[in-house]
Amino acid sequence: MKKLGSFFKTETIDRIPSKPQSQDRRVQPRFTAQFRSTFSGQRQEGQGRTLDVSAGGCKIESDMKGEQGAKFECRLHIPGLDWPLRIDEATVRWIDGNSFGIAFSRITPEECAKLKTVLSELERDE
Repeated sequence: MKKLGSFFKTETIDRIPSKPQSQDRRVQPRFTAQFRSTFSGQRQEGQGRTLDVSAGGCKIESDMKGEQGAKFECRLHIPGLDWPLRIDEATVRWIDGNSFGIAFSRITPEECAKLKTVLSELERDE
């Protein structure tokens, strides 16, 4: 796997639906990122830029308008992986302008293991 440190830095962000909140309640570390994401579902397809990622979800910036509670399949195009990381089902938790936060609501054990490996690599690169 390529060294990913140059693509990421650590940042903790807490969000509730539609509004940022200053108090951090996250348990999982969140890594700021700059990689492509694609998503499809509910008769829509789109792409965006993943701005941060954790074991439980991520923040995506996109021109596609999301809807809180919407569910879709998501693929994260992470540098160093041969294939995009596939999230079978992601749920939109909050929307803020052209960004939205998703929770990974269904992911296969194999994809989850890949995600954990990527997050471990990012943590080591700090």
